[in-house]
Amino acid sequence: MTGAAGAESTAEIGRRVLRLRTERGFTQRQLAEPAYTAAYVSTLEAGKVRPSEAALRHLADRLGVSYEELTTGRSPRDATRLRAAVTDARRALATGAAEDAAGLFAEVRDEAERLGFAEERSAALLGLGDCALETGDLTVARDHFEAVERLLAGEPLPRRIPAIRGRAVAHLLAGELRYSCYLLESSIDELNASGLHDPYALLLLYTAAIAPYMDMGAHARAVRAAELALALAPSVDDPGLIARMHRGVARTLIAEGRTTEADASLAKAQELYEQLRIHTDLAHCHWMRGYVHAQDGNLERAERELRTARDMLASKRAALFTVQVEVELADVLRRRGRTAEAEALLLPLLARTPAAGAANTAGEPDAAPGEAGPGEAGLTADRGAVHAGGAHRLLGLIADERGDAEAAEEHYCAALSLLERTGAAGDLADLCRLLGDLLRREGRLEAAMDAYRTGLGHRAAPGTTTLGPAPAEPPM
Repeated sequence: MTGAAGAESTAEIGRRVLRLRTERGFTQRQLAEPAYTAAYVSTLEAGKVRPSEAALRHLADRLGVSYEELTTGRSPRDATRLRAAVTDARRALATGAAEDAAGLFAEVRDEAERLGFAEERSAALLGLGDCALETGDLTVARDHFEAVERLLAGEPLPRRIPAIRGRAVAHLLAGELRYSCYLLESSIDELNASGLHDPYALLLLYTAAIAPYMDMGAHARAVRAAELALALAPSVDDPGLIARMHRGVARTLIAEGRTTEADASLAKAQELYEQLRIHTDLAHCHWMRGYVHAQDGNLERAERELRTARDMLASKRAALFTVQVEVELADVLRRRGRTAEAEALLLPLLARTPAAGAANTAGEPDAAPGEAGPGEAGLTADRGAVHAGGAHRLLGLIADERGDAEAAEEHYCAALSLLERTGAAGDLADLCRLLGDLLRREGRLEAAMDAYRTGLGHRAAPGTTTLGPAPAEPPM
């Protein structure tokens, strides 16, 4: 047996011929003539003869199906229908709520599995992973992305890169920055070492690497990743990915103090997202522009952009991203002198995190056990740890400013515990400075010195990730 027929056993093809012949009401003689005999068809249907390609093409023509459908069971019509369903689910994810899109992706996954369509099943699983990222179900997201990698294990590495990138983002959001970098860097190295310089795959990886590099304080690597992404962009025809790249590049420009250029990069991304009607990513643009304005000292515009981002994400029921924006909005409110509003925004976000009881300095009641309140979708050590640390830092600053040194120290220590797990070097150094200053004012000089030393340790190796050499670069 040659060609596609080799992918199926003789018995399976025989059963398929029998089913299709019966459905169409043909006798074995009608199916066989004029080139073959009824006895040949009978033997084939019983799985006792290995059909030639010529015989299979004759039978496919008589049965009104394609050669591929007869030999593999894959109907081109079914494949086209499932791919269209994946496109519809992607559109639902871009313009509606992730839970609704997940239902559509799940239907495609189940039918593709029933029909044995691996490519369409992997596309549906990838979509389910993206939905779970948006809703903040990070463990579920990783499970879906790992399932895609298993399904495509025999395929070239570029086919698996979207799933690897998704898994790296899930680890990033969980606060596992080093592992996120490891996944991305090792994939870049593997692509380059094998000569698979796929522009789309590399752009996906370099763009994804910018965020964990920045959070770890590895600014040199982040800047280089942004430069390589910009160099690869002209070779990629995917407006959504190009827009995501501009968002990542803007982060490196902000870190270098180039806020005007950062805002211009975000404006390009925002224009693309508006054209594509990708609501969540458009919200991320407003989020980042709010951050740019906050860095520039334009707090009124920063608040406006962050509120827009929060409202858009909340309407999409993107719970984890929504509470992360609220942390940054609270920072702007505090800097505008509206500390009560900032505190009211922050406290519910930490209702279920460690040290929540200590954090509740305003007398707000904690969520009751089992109650589905704001804390249910809040920030924890394994779900938005960097922003959870940021929330405790802000609450510490607010307590410090009103003279409550004990509450401030509790919040700073809670933030330190969260951030040390993530390796967010810049945030850790700043936090140690705040804690050291507080302890020094309290006259606890030895403890203050320990805090300062810890902060200096996190600043000891700028531009590194503790992961070893940077990945090899592709030929440009």
